[in-house]
Amino acid sequence: MTSQVLTDADFDSTSWHDNHIHAVRFIEGKDGTGDLELDLDHIVEWLKGERSGFKFKVVPVTLTFHEVMFPRIAIDYGAASAAFGPIMIHGIERRTEQKAHYVATIWKVPCTFPPGEMEFEASGFTQIARGQPVLSDSQSLSPADRVSAS
Repeated sequence: MTSQVLTDADFDSTSWHDNHIHAVRFIEGKDGTGDLELDLDHIVEWLKGERSGFKFKVVPVTLTFHEVMFPRIAIDYGAASAAFGPIMIHGIERRTEQKAHYVATIWKVPCTFPPGEMEFEASGFTQIARGQPVLSDSQSLSPADRVSAS
């Protein structure tokens, strides 16, 4: 990651594949909209291991979607076959949709673990890194690494 701050202008060059969500926060705004904050472990780089597998450069970030309307969130921990843990997302998708009086930007966040997704309208996003990337054997940071990276 060359920048500590990313916006929706960086969408096409940014991947959130296998990023982990540690917290979701709704912040009430004006006129029936608000911000949706995701506390993520963002994988900055996948590094091929010498023998096999990967190592990852991971940084904790706050990903904030702005002027969010009509959020739909369906996450099913009951269907998961593993213990409770952070939500792992497949990525983030964006599309536009013609509404009666405006063109909406729809954001979709499909979840790999547990199964589910988030979908909402938003005007855009800002992603702010809360430290420097940490080299990790895992796609997510340990609680200690999340604190030391911040």
